[in-house]
Amino acid sequence: MNADEAYAECERITWEQARNFAYGIRLLPPAKRRALAAVYAYARRIDDIGDGDLPAEEKTRQLEAAREQVNALVAAVKDNTDGSQADGDDAVLVALADAGARFPIPLEAFTELIDGCLADVNQATYKTFDDLLWYCRCVAGSIGRLSLGIYGPTQPERQSKLADDLGVALQLTNILRDVREDFLNNRIYLPEEDLERFGIQFQPYRSPEPFANEAMRARFANLVEFEANRAREWYSSGLRLLATIDRRSAACTGAMAGIYRRLLERIARNPSEVLAGRMSLPGSEKALVAAQALAGFDRWKYRKGAK
Repeated sequence: MNADEAYAECERITWEQARNFAYGIRLLPPAKRRALAAVYAYARRIDDIGDGDLPAEEKTRQLEAAREQVNALVAAVKDNTDGSQADGDDAVLVALADAGARFPIPLEAFTELIDGCLADVNQATYKTFDDLLWYCRCVAGSIGRLSLGIYGPTQPERQSKLADDLGVALQLTNILRDVREDFLNNRIYLPEEDLERFGIQFQPYRSPEPFANEAMRARFANLVEFEANRAREWYSSGLRLLATIDRRSAACTGAMAGIYRRLLERIARNPSEVLAGRMSLPGSEKALVAAQALAGFDRWKYRKGAK
């Protein structure tokens, strides 16, 4: 399989499965768009292992096999600029190897994503926000840093921190959006200290529906506002990245972050809606956010703060 065919498969995966991210990725020029699609496709593969129906032992085995795969890919890219040592039958690996040879992508960051998925497999809970922060940086900050490698870092240390911060904001939004689905899958991401602070007893499988009474729903609304404010602070920090990268890369990031930030505000306005099912924005609103990002609204807004 050649690189063009491999990239085409990664783009197919991305357009079909990355409904929010696709709006941003499509704004990139072809080479960067294809590379980011390869990163997404492999990240999706890791996520699918962690979220699948296999026994925990098999998930762990597959995730550790993926770690070995990543380590081998990192070594191959360092030693072989054309990426020809990648498995020629695996479109995602072929594309990722080619992208790694063309861009300074920190491919080792995939091992952090694997660490986060292993925490899910082991049904980890988080006592403090600092504990949760580790998880957010693993599963979302890592993707921000991988993406930055494709955009082209000019201030690597500072930009990596900003990309990481933006990833934290996106993951906090995900946690609020998916709180009911996660509950039903025996996963609790909200920190124990926050639940206790708002008087919420949140124990999966102890009741058929979380927050079944009005008093608990009111407490949950207060908790959501607290977590939304926290997420807004991470957005404010992370979005400063936009003014430090080129216009098309900023449009890509701005579109993805803008969609999630609007979703966060919708959740904050109506917390009880996430208890009924997964929330999302209509396609027309996502397209509007993407158009605004391409026009550079957020990039210019954060330009001063990035200097």
